[in-house]
Amino acid sequence: MPKEIEQIKELVYTLNKHRDAYYNQNSPTISDKEYDRLFDELKRLEERSGFILSNSPTRTVGYYPISALPKMRHSIPLRSLDKTKQLSELASFIARNPALIMLKLDGLTTKLVYEDGKLISGSTRGDSEVGEEITHNIPSFRNVPLTIPYQKRLVIVGESYIHTNDFDRLKETLQDSNGRPYHNARNLASGGVRNLNPKACAERCIYFSPFNVLEGMEEIPDSDSRQIRLAKVKELGFDTCPYATIEESAPTETQLETCIDSLKAAAQREHIPIDGIVVIFDSLSYSKSCGYTGHHNKEGLAYKFEDEQYETILREIEWTPTRFGEIAPVAIFDTVEIDGCEVSRASLHNLTFIKDLELIPGCRIMVSKRNMIIPHIEENLDRGRYTNPAPPICPCCGSATRTHSRQSSDGRMVETVHCDNPLCDTQILRKFEHFTSKKAMNIENISRATLDKFLELGYLQSFQDIYHLDQHREAIIQLDGFGEKSFDRLWSSIQNSRNTTFIHFLVSMDIPMIGSTKSRVLNRVFRGNLDALEAAACGSYDFTELEDFGDVLNNNLHTWFADEDNLCLWRELQMEMNFEKEIDRQVSENPFQGCTIVATGKLTHFTRDDINEKILALGGKPGSSVSKKTDYLICGEKAGSKLTKAQELGIHVLTEQEFLDMIA
Repeated sequence: MPKEIEQIKELVYTLNKHRDAYYNQNSPTISDKEYDRLFDELKRLEERSGFILSNSPTRTVGYYPISALPKMRHSIPLRSLDKTKQLSELASFIARNPALIMLKLDGLTTKLVYEDGKLISGSTRGDSEVGEEITHNIPSFRNVPLTIPYQKRLVIVGESYIHTNDFDRLKETLQDSNGRPYHNARNLASGGVRNLNPKACAERCIYFSPFNVLEGMEEIPDSDSRQIRLAKVKELGFDTCPYATIEESAPTETQLETCIDSLKAAAQREHIPIDGIVVIFDSLSYSKSCGYTGHHNKEGLAYKFEDEQYETILREIEWTPTRFGEIAPVAIFDTVEIDGCEVSRASLHNLTFIKDLELIPGCRIMVSKRNMIIPHIEENLDRGRYTNPAPPICPCCGSATRTHSRQSSDGRMVETVHCDNPLCDTQILRKFEHFTSKKAMNIENISRATLDKFLELGYLQSFQDIYHLDQHREAIIQLDGFGEKSFDRLWSSIQNSRNTTFIHFLVSMDIPMIGSTKSRVLNRVFRGNLDALEAAACGSYDFTELEDFGDVLNNNLHTWFADEDNLCLWRELQMEMNFEKEIDRQVSENPFQGCTIVATGKLTHFTRDDINEKILALGGKPGSSVSKKTDYLICGEKAGSKLTKAQELGIHVLTEQEFLDMIA
């Protein structure tokens, strides 16, 4: 049977090539008699095997448009897989159980259902629970069998896509609904698969490759093997998704790289569009035991080459003053779904970023989630109409703005927009938000809305006023959303915050660039003595002698303490507090003493402040960026450029668990 199916595929290809030469190019390549002989041979093989391709010339295709795409509920949810950018995670995953390494095709996930050897439905993945029925378009695909020599129910899931060489040809002539050229093959394939007119779908040269058997094949030998079921599907005439296996139970990253490079080379040869690699367990019973979340199955892991990008339209640039007076730009765009989350906002960082991309409202933009976490605008598809979007006045207080050049963390000079009005309401609100935050004075039960209301009513003029809000108790309990219990909870939180430490108090002062990590260093150097720190900052102490304290930090400390208002705040607020003296404990011997350690990615057991505090407790030095001076990189989930740089520099990379094991 497989031999006959291959003969059918070859005849379909040959006859279609001759048909194109005859009908479209007016240049016949064989005689009518020879064409008829091949046609009759194809028809005979199709009748005998029960296998008919969607683009077979024996079929008289009638394309029947529909008015809408009906919804189709999936009896088995078509969940996606979790993602990673770390080869180490792939290696650890495969070590749990034998797995297949498959190409991650860049198209639209599609489900096909066969019964009694005939295709009965096709649908998209949709939100994993409910998709759209696209049965009317399946006959216009280039390689989907409409009948197969398998009489039981068969449900397969795969990817609908356009070959890269076909897209290069089609993008010159096809345009989207707005009359613009298509930006990528995925968008063109998605539009074709979901088109109401099968004729339009047929023009887009869409192919389908299965990567999973959802139902069926239970009766075959070794049916628990995903690989065996896919091999059987291939025998039925489907062009299955290319994959490979690794013999080693615990492959090294080098072995994985070799396997992935081989698959990528195959994809390039075959003009298959890909955006990553999928590792998925071979055993279906083991896969099922792994369970799932609301978003993804735990049976596999997707390794992304690049962050996926989605086209949308920029609607507005929103400018908001920060607590230091810089007015931060934020992009507001039409909502796109990325990794199961709806995204409609992204930071634009500064005026230089906006200028470089020539961003203006109304332009088409490409949006990603960098490292699958942070929304980011990658590209502007409609350049050439740029006008300076910087607001001439502060959107909060109406004061005139100014542009300012500063050096960014990567050494580039960037332009920013500033409001210099110290009485700007938004700046003041943000300062109070910072003061009451968990990293600073840790006052619970006080929201931004509550602070905004108290500022509006004049209850708060300075940070000290927070500790005397009981003077306004009767008025506050009359406010909407407040009552006696609400105020009592708030007042209790305020009273509890009086018991603080050197570190929290210093963070609350909001000295530029002095956050939790630098405050811990200063706490150790000055042994928790605020008076000693004040004397050093008001004097000529050289803070650059401290680890990771440069000229800018040194200047920030001296400048802040030279301001009389700041010094008054510093001294008077201390009178409201009860300081818990932190003992400078002797650090026991461990591998991290004296080492510079950087943490990156999402950690399971630590917040960013927690891991830095742990590093300090071990006698190490927490770093913010990877350099030749870095001794260790602790790597959590979804790590990005820091991991790449560490690997390039040959720095020792630890998983979070390896770090915990070493300090146990």
